Amino acid sequence: MKLKLFTFLLVLGFLSTWAQTKVSGYVFDENNTPVPFANVLFKGSTIGTITNEDGKFYLESDDVWNTLIVSFVGFEMLEIPITKRVNYDLKFILKEEASTLDEVLIVTGKQSKKASENPAIRILKKIWERKRQNGLNQFKQYEYDQYEKVEFDLNTIDSALIKSKLFKGMEFVFEEVDTSNVTGKTYLPIFLNESVKKVSGDNLINKEREDLLGNKNSGFSNNQIIIDFIDDLYSEYNVYNNYLKFFDKSFVSPLSRTGIQTYNYVLSDSAFIDNKWCYNIIYYPRRKNELTFKGDFWVNDSTYAIKEINLQASKSANINWVKEIYIEQEFEVLNDSVFLIKRDYFLSDFAFNKKEISRGVYGKRTTIYDNYKFDQPKDSKFYDKVVYNYDADVYNREDDFWDTNRLEALNKDEKGVYKMLDTLKTVKKFKRLYNVGSILASGYIEIPSINFDYGPIFSTFGYNEVEGVRLRTGGRTYFGPNDLWRLEGFLAYGFKDDKFKYGISGKWLLNKRTRFTLFGGNRRDVEQIGASLTSSTDVLGRSLASSAVIGTSTNDKLTNINLTNLGASIEPFRNLEIRIDGSFRKLSSASPTFSLDYLDPESPTGISSEIKQFESRLSLAYFPKRQMTGFGVERKNKNDNFATLFAQVSRGDRDWFSSDFDYTKLQFSYIQPWQVGGFGRLVTSVELGKTFGEVPLGLLSVVPGNQSYFSIYNTFPQLDFYEFVTDTYSSVHIEHNFNGRIFSRIPFLKKYNLRAILGLRGVWGELSEENRALSNTGMNAAEFPLVAPDTRMYYEYSVGVANIFKVLRLDFNFRGNYLDRPNARPFGVTGSFGFYF
Repeated sequence: MKLKLFTFLLVLGFLSTWAQTKVSGYVFDENNTPVPFANVLFKGSTIGTITNEDGKFYLESDDVWNTLIVSFVGFEMLEIPITKRVNYDLKFILKEEASTLDEVLIVTGKQSKKASENPAIRILKKIWERKRQNGLNQFKQYEYDQYEKVEFDLNTIDSALIKSKLFKGMEFVFEEVDTSNVTGKTYLPIFLNESVKKVSGDNLINKEREDLLGNKNSGFSNNQIIIDFIDDLYSEYNVYNNYLKFFDKSFVSPLSRTGIQTYNYVLSDSAFIDNKWCYNIIYYPRRKNELTFKGDFWVNDSTYAIKEINLQASKSANINWVKEIYIEQEFEVLNDSVFLIKRDYFLSDFAFNKKEISRGVYGKRTTIYDNYKFDQPKDSKFYDKVVYNYDADVYNREDDFWDTNRLEALNKDEKGVYKMLDTLKTVKKFKRLYNVGSILASGYIEIPSINFDYGPIFSTFGYNEVEGVRLRTGGRTYFGPNDLWRLEGFLAYGFKDDKFKYGISGKWLLNKRTRFTLFGGNRRDVEQIGASLTSSTDVLGRSLASSAVIGTSTNDKLTNINLTNLGASIEPFRNLEIRIDGSFRKLSSASPTFSLDYLDPESPTGISSEIKQFESRLSLAYFPKRQMTGFGVERKNKNDNFATLFAQVSRGDRDWFSSDFDYTKLQFSYIQPWQVGGFGRLVTSVELGKTFGEVPLGLLSVVPGNQSYFSIYNTFPQLDFYEFVTDTYSSVHIEHNFNGRIFSRIPFLKKYNLRAILGLRGVWGELSEENRALSNTGMNAAEFPLVAPDTRMYYEYSVGVANIFKVLRLDFNFRGNYLDRPNARPFGVTGSFGFYF
């Protein structure tokens, strides 16, 4: 069967090339040096490409062509007859020829940055002057239709893959194998998503609205996670911007005002395109290992608007898991002076490495824009509309809808994807593979028959000094991603303390428009409290510090906690959340070497070991520019480039449930990510807090130390737990990831694509004498006197290296002061693992 299928595919591949022309090869100069960025096209057509850094190219057309043209400024043009329909691994030699343009000699290599010497720079400066006047920016209001098609393909299909055990029983999928007209590799379409949107915007008030009219994908029509992943993966961009953000990385645009320092520009050609005289400019990077492109663009000679542009990421660009990025944009001429984007094509090749033979997955997005309308004002409230309900009809449109609204017809391969996935979903082996992927992505094992998810599986095992080895089991109700209510619980057992722990919580969304939600729960557990300054209201939340398997020193300062919580939340305005809740908790030491004792005149011994406290809280959280996905009681963040502002007032009252203390606590935090152009990503955070009233250690604000070997943001890795304790505090954390900007300039290191990270963090705090005296008794005085960083701000700094083997980050942390403290750790190393582009 396999042999027959393979033979069939070979025959099919041969027949499919009969009406096509395919050419691949290399371009060299007379010294046998590869010529990068040379133009290669079929004579008499606009179908062409450019060579890569190694002088390699691939060109394909559905039509038959007889002649190939190879050219580059400074060389004689080659015309090569094409005698066969398929021509692979050809070799062309270009001979040098001095040529002039405006009496300026154009050569390869480094190009002049001066406009007086390089005509391409003069044109580029005209583009800068006019870019605000081009495109949609020149209108007060705008509206257009947008059709988007995203496809994922398994590439580099060969006989070894077809015969592999992975695809045993699924061989029929290879009937859809084709060849990429960009890279020349074979590929198998495995996923297709289509969407139709109506986009409206107002430049005067700087607002835009998107209305999703239809969405369709092959096999995963109701999987919002996949749909949102696609949206996030291929975010919108504008080639006129200084930086283009792809895969969380900021590439320098060839039209950027800083482009002269980043790219070489060559004025290559001029011609009429759609009856408009245009200049062709080729660009390529000045340095390797930076986030740059190579390619060319055509620009109109009067409006200096872009007519066509091609961008291809440099092979050496410091980005992981992406071997290739290729972009094409076409602009249509609406009238003599208006150029608007008509078509955008984006191809990315995801792979574990950048070797030519490596197998990967193509991600291809095609976006078509049509039916532009301008200067039709709408009420400002129109742009503030929010969709509160999941509309199943949008994701289940009939074929007639797509026949009418597709702005570009599906080709044979794309039509075949729908049929192939429908068949594939009936194959048991595919179901198993899909389920494994779903478990790894969500952390839960789905049991649809009882509407239950088991997990999270990654919390099954843990360890700490009190519990020893800890086993945990749990789960949640799950009818679908947009459930209006959800129950969740767990049961855990510690083999050392021989005790069971449990937790249960529930939440119920009563109003979708205001997101009015009731929540509550109860948990009995062992926890490392004081792992963060800003207190959490999550009943089942448990810090990583509670289960660190190994650490820099013994972690025996753990607490028994019995927490009951009940509250409500509402979102009166978009991204503004108000919560009010009450909680009752009992706290006591979980370790014989740690104490939460405090002076208690009402106790027969004058000392109490357990804190019983009711606390009511009012909190406000604001997330400007946050985008959410989902319509149920639980939603997910769609983006991560938004600020977080949080303020909370907590009131402890002795009159409720025989509580022990009266106090008021104020807390504020502000976290802000900053994209600093091509210099990377900066994250800053500020936390402030004060407690009014006398409270014991269990209710004070502990500066969050970090005794694990993991890098955890907003903690201090050179501090032990409870090393500093406060009732008034202010904390600041600064971390900047340069995304390879530094290491790319160090010759012997740049090839490793490392990324430098700098961190600075500090905290100042006070602790009143009354609060010191309240807890400073018994074992507390012997083990650790309560100390606050009040004489001067405590600070640490760190130098990190990320992207080691693409997944590892190491931070080298230095303690700045308070080195005279007992067992102070002046230096330490922490790390983390992660998959990042």
